[in-house]
Amino acid sequence: MKSRHLMLKLASAAVLTALAASPVLAQTTGTTTTTTTTTTTTTHESTTLSNQFGTFAGSTMNSQALVQGLRNGTSITLTGPAPTTTTTGTTTGTTTVSTTFQPATGPMGYGNVKIALSLAEATLAKAGITDPTAAEVAAALNGGTLVLASGTSIDLKGVLAQRAAGEGWGQIAKADGFKLGDVMRSPKAVGNAAANGHAHVHVEKVEVAKVHGVDRSSKPEHVAKADRPDRPDRPSRPERPEHPDHSGRPGG
Repeated sequence: MKSRHLMLKLASAAVLTALAASPVLAQTTGTTTTTTTTTTTTTHESTTLSNQFGTFAGSTMNSQALVQGLRNGTSITLTGPAPTTTTTGTTTGTTTVSTTFQPATGPMGYGNVKIALSLAEATLAKAGITDPTAAEVAAALNGGTLVLASGTSIDLKGVLAQRAAGEGWGQIAKADGFKLGDVMRSPKAVGNAAANGHAHVHVEKVEVAKVHGVDRSSKPEHVAKADRPDRPDRPSRPERPEHPDHSGRPGG
């Protein structure tokens, strides 16, 4: 009888132990699923932008470098063929060169990255450059001067440099003669429509503007106020005459 009672106690203890462990297992499984979903979403946004601007950047590797560099605010390195002009005036690439630059802005969200690259593509297309080199892409983003074969030059303000100066995306687009909504739908088409005869421009060299780091956390020094001139002394008030003696009044 005692043996049977002991067995029932042991069985009840085993059931209680199993029930207590079940909520912990369910909670651990739910946390792992949530983390995996977040990581997948971020990778999808980056991949979509890299594919969208692959032709503009010259390669998938370049577009990935652009997206990640702009997203994180880190240095960007683009590679491509070195332009070589033949006797017939055509440009060919025989060697590979690298162009490295630091974005003029800090880290940006993927939405801002898309706007920046769209404006850069439209700006170059407007100048007659539809198949830009790495140096030309850097100039469109950070600013620079494109020196043409004819000796003339095209100054690019740089969409990132303008953004770092405090201008909004709409202002930047308007300054180049674009509407931001049109640029976002088809940057190359908008740029070609505004080309004004600059078709298939050949750039001899690119003079990239020097971008100085902007410390957004620091505040400008306060200008000391000019010393105020001393106030002139107020003239002393004349003394009031003494009141006359009223003793001489009638009835006094």
